[in-house]
Amino acid sequence: MSDMPAPQTRRQRAPIPGLLRTPPRQLSIWRLLGGGRPTDLLRMPRYLLLAGLGGAGIWMPITGYLKTAPLSYTSEMSLILPGSGAAASVNLANIGQASSSANSAFSSSSISPTETYKRLISADRILDQAARSLNETVREMGRPKVELVDQTGLIRVRMSGGTPELARARTEAVRRAFFHEVDVLRRDELEVRETGALDAIEDYRGSIAETRAAIAALQRLTGLVSFGQYEQQVAANDTLRAELAGLSSDLAQQEQAVAALSRTLGIAADQAAVTLKLYADADYIALLDEIARHTASLAEARSRVGARHPDVTSASAALAAARQMARARAGALTGLDEAGIGRLDLAHPGARADLLAELVRADADRQGLASEHEKMTIRLRSESTRLAELAPLAARLEDMQRDFSVAEAVFASAIARTQSSKADIYASYPLVQELEDPSLPDRPSSPNRKLALAAGGAATMMLLFGLLLGWLRRPLINKVLARPAGRA
Repeated sequence: MSDMPAPQTRRQRAPIPGLLRTPPRQLSIWRLLGGGRPTDLLRMPRYLLLAGLGGAGIWMPITGYLKTAPLSYTSEMSLILPGSGAAASVNLANIGQASSSANSAFSSSSISPTETYKRLISADRILDQAARSLNETVREMGRPKVELVDQTGLIRVRMSGGTPELARARTEAVRRAFFHEVDVLRRDELEVRETGALDAIEDYRGSIAETRAAIAALQRLTGLVSFGQYEQQVAANDTLRAELAGLSSDLAQQEQAVAALSRTLGIAADQAAVTLKLYADADYIALLDEIARHTASLAEARSRVGARHPDVTSASAALAAARQMARARAGALTGLDEAGIGRLDLAHPGARADLLAELVRADADRQGLASEHEKMTIRLRSESTRLAELAPLAARLEDMQRDFSVAEAVFASAIARTQSSKADIYASYPLVQELEDPSLPDRPSSPNRKLALAAGGAATMMLLFGLLLGWLRRPLINKVLARPAGRA
């Protein structure tokens, strides 16, 4: 091979005097895609032109936006839902129990009160009401931005306006409309509940009236005021039965005493009473004394003379006449016939009078006990019969009074629940409080100059970085092509 240098295929150009010492190269597809050497300063005008066009494309819209966009201010407020509930219970003597409770707003895992209130704040009727209060339309006022803070009960509400005062006014209008609507919903819920409770109370009242009327009719029929009265009558009947048993024992004892005295005196009690009546008559006593004298004269005469002696006959006749007069007097006093008078004890009164009086007193006591026993037996029989007839009616009265007591307790409890439920206004719509008042912004929220400048700066940096990569693409491509095929 010859050591002669290779023939020159391209025409050599003289270098351009001045700063650009690198000779120019011909324009080709490969040059456009592969680029040139990093030291080729002839490429600089193209990159400067691209940088200028890119910068203009980035900063002209940003500048136009910052100069022409209207100022917008954002007012913010915060609402909070307390996480604890409240409960109260009151026991009313002889009426029932009244209780009220407000559960925690976060006690249910299936319902989120913050989500509920978030949707309610954005509801059309709240926005309509807020817009009307500002003499605006909903389109002019705009919709609030509602944000929920995780793991808390906070609700943040933002509203925008052309001035700080307008932004705060719109936020305040939304706040007033929201709280007003929540109060309306709570009152509506209470009215619906109260209406249902009043219907139930009317049913309870009708049931109580019917039960009371049935009890009154049964009381008129039986004469019983309550089942306790029937129990008292049963107890009185048992006492009467015990008294009757005691009276029967006393009567039996008194009858035995009368029988013993009657056997001792040999006279019945009624005859003893008649005899005592005769002993109380002075004429009859005088006749008995006359009989005693004639008896003594007759005995003396019989002891001296014979039975046919005139003295004996005369004494016997006098004795018979005295006895006849005594019987006649006894008959006049007692009204007894001759046979009844013959059964009387016509002996002269003495110690037997006291025994006869004792017999009469004992017999009187016996008759009193017998009469009392008879009346008590009749009364006990009548009371037992009446109580036997009243037993099922008294049981029915007890059941009705128990039903009445239950109905009355349910009625009173229903009234108590109705009254206490008026205090439980946070059952369906939990308590919400205003944590932060609507703020008065001190700087506009839109347009955000810092954000626009930061975005423009970032876009410019990315443009310059892209141009730098374009400037250095030839060495990078050669480096990639020169890498062995087996290396990653």
